[in-house]
Amino acid sequence: MKRTAAGLPLSYRLAVASRSLAALLGGYLLASLGSVCVALLLPMPKVDATIIGLLLSFVFYLLAFLWCFACRSAWRAWLGVLLPSLALALVDGLAYWMKNP
Repeated sequence: MKRTAAGLPLSYRLAVASRSLAALLGGYLLASLGSVCVALLLPMPKVDATIIGLLLSFVFYLLAFLWCFACRSAWRAWLGVLLPSLALALVDGLAYWMKNP
């Protein structure tokens, strides 16, 4: 027996929409902050550190996307993306401040 999209409850649809937004927007935020963090903290020439950070950003985005749809609830998905993003933002700010007083 198949269920159509019209048979799904509104709460389920909103949960999927929230997870999708968490994966798309939160994943992008996490990937960009992770890329900057890697580029600032790696002890190598800036060009090499930037390229490695850029390549790792795809891994960060993929992991954030997978995390958002593996969680039990949309709240956990948002928290699992926003809390590491906040931590990376603090590390980025501290690393930038330490290099440019």
